Amino acid sequence: MTTIYLIRHAEAEGNLYRLAHGQYNSLVTPRGYRQLACLRRRFRDVPIDAVYGSDLFRTQATASAVYGLKNLPFRPLPLLREVNLGAWEGLTWTEVQRLDQEMLVHFNREPDLFRVDGGETFDVVRDRLLEGIHQIARECPDATVAATSHGAAMRVLLGTIQGLSLRETGALGHCDNTAVNCLEVENGKIRLVYQNDTTHLTEGLSTFRRQTWHKNSLATEPGLWFRTLREDEAGKTLEGMMEEDAAGRVEMVLADDALVINDYRLLPQYRGHRFGGALMGQAVQYARKNGREKLRLTCGGDLAGYFAQFGFQETERRGTDRVMELDIRLIIREIPEA
Repeated sequence: MTTIYLIRHAEAEGNLYRLAHGQYNSLVTPRGYRQLACLRRRFRDVPIDAVYGSDLFRTQATASAVYGLKNLPFRPLPLLREVNLGAWEGLTWTEVQRLDQEMLVHFNREPDLFRVDGGETFDVVRDRLLEGIHQIARECPDATVAATSHGAAMRVLLGTIQGLSLRETGALGHCDNTAVNCLEVENGKIRLVYQNDTTHLTEGLSTFRRQTWHKNSLATEPGLWFRTLREDEAGKTLEGMMEEDAAGRVEMVLADDALVINDYRLLPQYRGHRFGGALMGQAVQYARKNGREKLRLTCGGDLAGYFAQFGFQETERRGTDRVMELDIRLIIREIPEA
């Protein structure tokens, strides 16, 4: 019998910035690395013989909490990838809702009806996840394995293991970041021992507790969509919209060595609701699209803590102002102590 601990990746950019990231390659956030510290502690005394994961960066970074602890190689397995979201990739979830709210409901509640240009259907995702689990069992008979994957893909897999149709899996809850599921595979049969266990996370580290989309029938939450005010070879300015009202703005300039954020603002009535992350998500994606590996901004000392939550670090002081930079290279960072 093969025992597989199937783990959802830690909080990543799509979760923090509220972006549709299926197979978009993104980083684990600072909060995500604190989640990984808890995951590493959970597995400290659990014997593990092999570590697999989807070949996307956020799952490899998550797997490092286990393979680094056990001095094991990481075995990338593309079969464990998230659903390809096609034309939705990189949009905010609010933009997806404006584009096709009915299909967004299908994505979350009726996966058998989900279709998007250039994307996968959930029956394809289900079948390749099942193939991935069976491949792990074949390669690691009578072993204990940790494997990292993704929320939407894992939900249809776990529902199928429980005997649910694809439509019925839409009624299942979603895995929180770093949730652990235990599977046993024997003689070609997969048994679910437990699912969606996040007891390793310390107070305040759950991603889901900070979000509301998974609590209503439409699986939506208030958020920003964006319109372009200016775009040329020097950079881009975007206006963040709440429904039809302007809510904020981000102005970006393409310097030789970085994307420089010259203006980053959220109107007072929209502050305190985590809408600012959507502004930062636009800057991060624009920087990558244009080959920049870091973001730079200058802010007052009272805002340094705000930008630190996204991973910005102070590089220079200019009077009362701080120059801060965010490294967006796809490299695995050091996991802090829990």
